[in-house]
Amino acid sequence: MLSRLEGILTGAACVAILALGLMITANVLARALLGASLPDTVTIVRELMVAAIVLPLGAVTAARGHVAVTVLADRMPGGVRGWLIVLGSVVGVLALMPLLWAGWRELAHNWTTGGFFPGDLDLPRWPGRALFLLGIGVCWWRLIALAAGDAGRAARGEPVAPDHQAHPE
Repeated sequence: MLSRLEGILTGAACVAILALGLMITANVLARALLGASLPDTVTIVRELMVAAIVLPLGAVTAARGHVAVTVLADRMPGGVRGWLIVLGSVVGVLALMPLLWAGWRELAHNWTTGGFFPGDLDLPRWPGRALFLLGIGVCWWRLIALAAGDAGRAARGEPVAPDHQAHPE
């Protein structure tokens, strides 16, 4: 279920990237050919960038695709390395909690007050806030699932991340 949701969100991020390209291209062409820009382009592009960045975080986390510096960890025994991976996931879970709380508060505030961006189109603020909260929430759940699965493997003495190879010395 979580993997399927991550796939859907990654697809939505791809659509957001395509929409970003189309929006910027259309705006440049409108300025060059018509001497006017499309309304609220900056706001729309800013909200699409949030979707493009945040929505695929769960899939990146599941693929263990985040940047990691493992200079010291790669030189440690497999069991220690496994528990360090678990620790990293737990720290990630704790680090995302304030973002989840702030995202929830921002979404709730904009939903209840009917917050809008200033501009010609009077675009509501809540959809971008909802996408942010969804992307961070899925990443948070994936980190919890990774931490639990990795802790079980580490406790049994199994390799935690079999696709992770230590760098040769």
